[in-house]
Amino acid sequence: MKRSDFILLAILLVIFLIFWLIPQAGDTYNHLNKEHGMWVSFAKFALLATFGESLALRIRTGHYIKPGFGLLPKAIIWGVIGLTIKMAFVIFSTGTPVFLEYMGLEGARQSLRETLSITSLVTAFSISVAMNIIYAPVMMTFHRITDTHIAMQGGSMKALLLPVPYRKIFPSLDWDNLWNFVFKKTIPFFWIPAHTITFLLPEQYQVLFAALLSVALGVILSIAVQKK
Repeated sequence: MKRSDFILLAILLVIFLIFWLIPQAGDTYNHLNKEHGMWVSFAKFALLATFGESLALRIRTGHYIKPGFGLLPKAIIWGVIGLTIKMAFVIFSTGTPVFLEYMGLEGARQSLRETLSITSLVTAFSISVAMNIIYAPVMMTFHRITDTHIAMQGGSMKALLLPVPYRKIFPSLDWDNLWNFVFKKTIPFFWIPAHTITFLLPEQYQVLFAALLSVALGVILSIAVQKK
């Protein structure tokens, strides 16, 4: 292990101890998440999903940062993506149970606020499927495009100021990788089960679990770029 690894572990340990030893820290976080959910989502994904990409870089190259990585522009883009993820959570967790009841599944809206049951399992799974089939591919493609744009600008902040050349980048994406790995494998075998668990958890724990998943999201999408 390198010195940077020990520093990272020390930081993570301090954060864990703060939330473990100081109950007010968790209460403050939950309050902010409830009252300012969009801002918290921006910050959460800017920090944690970017950390996931940096961790993936460490796994591949032995370094958390390298020239051209674009840490700051990546973080800002992840923050923007985090806003859309929060929006998707609200839309699909609200609309899908209504649709299930329209289709005849009685008590779908109430089931997620009760103990684990067949109805709550079906509801959580349905929310996860709808969100990951309708929203996730668009988000993942957008992430790949913006990541490519940042790399084209050498990781500099000017990537956020210059127009994204969608017409140039879109046909050059590795669609074989996107389809056969990101869409066909990570969505059905990781994201749908993971988000099913998310929507089964009590509301106060969903934020923590979603934060952990955002790290996994950064790792998976970053590794996918190198996967052959």
